Amino acid sequence: MSHEAHGDDLATNWERWQQGYEASPLRDADFATLSGLAVDPVYGPGDELPGLYPYTRGPYASMYRSKLWTMRLFAGFGTAEDTNARFKEILRSGGDGLSTAFDLPTLMGRDSSDPESRGEVGRCGVAVDTMADVEDLFAGVDLAKVTTSMTINSPAAVLLAMYFAAAEKGGTPRRALGGTIQNDILKEYQAQKEYVFPPRPSVRIVTDMIRFCTAEMPRWHTVSVSGYHIREAGSTAAQELAFTLANGFAYVEAALAAGLAVDEFAPRLSFFFNAHLDFFEEIAKYRAARRIWARWMRHRYGATDERSLQLRFHTQTAGCSLTAQQPEVNIVRTAIEALAGVLGGTQSLHTNSMDEVLALPTEKAARIALRTQQVLAHEMGVTAVADPLGGSYFLEALTDELDRQAEAVFDHLDELGEGSILEGVYAGIDDGWFQSEIADAAYAYECKVSSRRRIVVGVNSYLEGNEEDPPQILRIGDEVEELQNKRLAGVRGSRSADAVEAALAGVRATAEQSDANLMPAIHEAVVAYATIGEVMDALADVFGRWREVASM
Repeated sequence: MSHEAHGDDLATNWERWQQGYEASPLRDADFATLSGLAVDPVYGPGDELPGLYPYTRGPYASMYRSKLWTMRLFAGFGTAEDTNARFKEILRSGGDGLSTAFDLPTLMGRDSSDPESRGEVGRCGVAVDTMADVEDLFAGVDLAKVTTSMTINSPAAVLLAMYFAAAEKGGTPRRALGGTIQNDILKEYQAQKEYVFPPRPSVRIVTDMIRFCTAEMPRWHTVSVSGYHIREAGSTAAQELAFTLANGFAYVEAALAAGLAVDEFAPRLSFFFNAHLDFFEEIAKYRAARRIWARWMRHRYGATDERSLQLRFHTQTAGCSLTAQQPEVNIVRTAIEALAGVLGGTQSLHTNSMDEVLALPTEKAARIALRTQQVLAHEMGVTAVADPLGGSYFLEALTDELDRQAEAVFDHLDELGEGSILEGVYAGIDDGWFQSEIADAAYAYECKVSSRRRIVVGVNSYLEGNEEDPPQILRIGDEVEELQNKRLAGVRGSRSADAVEAALAGVRATAEQSDANLMPAIHEAVVAYATIGEVMDALADVFGRWREVASM
C-alpha cells in the first residue's frame, strides 16, 4: 500500500480502512493500467481515507473497485406507453437504473385535461394523470430489481403513492422497492419554481413522506436534495453547494421536529448535484459536500450511524452548458463533466444527450450518452483508485475554499433563523434572498459571455459549422395530448365516483390535522384512481396556493 503511517492515529486509520476494503465484495476486474502496471486502491497518507470520517475522499473504502456507479438516463416523453418502450431500450443497452422525467402539467400537479395544460402534455416528459398511467409506465419492468428515480417535487407524495400502489398491484411489495424520489420542495422556491403550496405545508408533506418511508419502504430514498436546478438557474458552484446542503439540514430539522430520531431517517437522504464545466472546481465541490455533511450531521445533529454521516449523491451533467450551435460538441462537454462526477466519487450518474438543448433526446443520442458512461467505466482506468486527484495542492485548496464559503452561507441562515437552519431557509425564501443571489450570479456569468471574457465554443467564438443543419430531433405531436385525454376520460368513466369523492374528503380531513400523516390518505385516493389534479386540489383547499412576491 502506498502510504507512510505517522503515529498511532494514522496506523489505526489504515487498519480501519483495510477492514472496510476487505469487507467489500470486489468486482471481477483487472485493476492495473493498460500497460499492466499494478494500481493500489488508494494513495496518500492516512489522515484522510475513503470510507472514513469525514468522507472527503469517498463514502466507501473500496469505491468503484466494489461497485460502479449506477448508470441512469433521464427518460420520459409522450404517453406512458411511449416512455415504457424507451425504458426497455435503456435496460437492453446496459443501463441499470431508470430516471423518470414528467411533463410540465404533471410537475405542476395538473391533469392533462386542465385548460392550463394545453400544448404541454407529454412535451418535456411523460404525462401521468392516474395510477393507470403508472401501471403502463412500468409494465414489464421488474421493480424488485431495477431502481427507479422520479424527478418530481410538489406532487411527489401523489406519484410515490401511485408508484408503490402500482408495484403492489403487480406483485412487488413496497418494502422491496428501491429508488429515489426527488421531493426537494425548498429548492423549487429558490430556483425551479414548480411549487403549488406555500413552503411550510409543503415541508410538512416532505416530512410525512420521510416518516412513512422510514416505516414502510426501507430501501427508498425519500428526498434527493437537489443542487442541480439551483445551478441550472445560474448559481455558482459555491452557491449550489451551500444552498443544497442548507436545504438538507432544513429537512433534517423538520424530521427531528416531527419526532424522528436522526439515525432513523438520515441514511435514506441522498443528494443530486450538477456536473458543470469547471473540471477541478466540480470535483472539489463533491469532496467539500461530503466533508461538510459529515461534520454537521455528527456535531450539530448528533448522528452516530455511519450511514447518516455519509453523503451519497447522484450527478447529472450540466444541461445549461449545452449549446444549440454545433450540438455534436455537446458530446465532448458531457464526457468531461461526467469524468468530473466520477473523479468526485458519485454513486449515480446521468449523462445528457447532445440534442437535449433542441428537444427531448432521440434514441441514438441517448445511447451515445450511455456509451459515454460505459467508456469511462471500462476503458479509462479511473475506477481502479479512490479519489485519484486527492492530495493535489490545487484540488485541496479549492475544496477548502468551497467549504469556507459554504460555512459563511450557513452562518447567515443560522442568524436569519435565530439558531434554526430551517427557519433561516424559510426566511431566505420569504424575503427573496436565495432568488436574488442566484439571479446576480447568472447575470454576472452572462456578462462574461457577452463580453467574450468567457469563451463558449460555437456561441461567441469558433463559429464555423453553425450554418450546418441541426440533427434530427424527437418531435411530440398534438396527437399525444389527444391520446392522453382519451385515456384519462376512459379511467374517469370506469372508476367509482363515490369512492373517489370519499377518498378526496379523507385527504382534506387529514391535511387539516397537523399531526396526521398524509400518505395513507393519498394512497387511498390514488388506488381509487383519483387524478393527480384532484388530489392536489384537495390539498390546496386546506393549504392554499403559493404566489411568489418579487423582491426589489
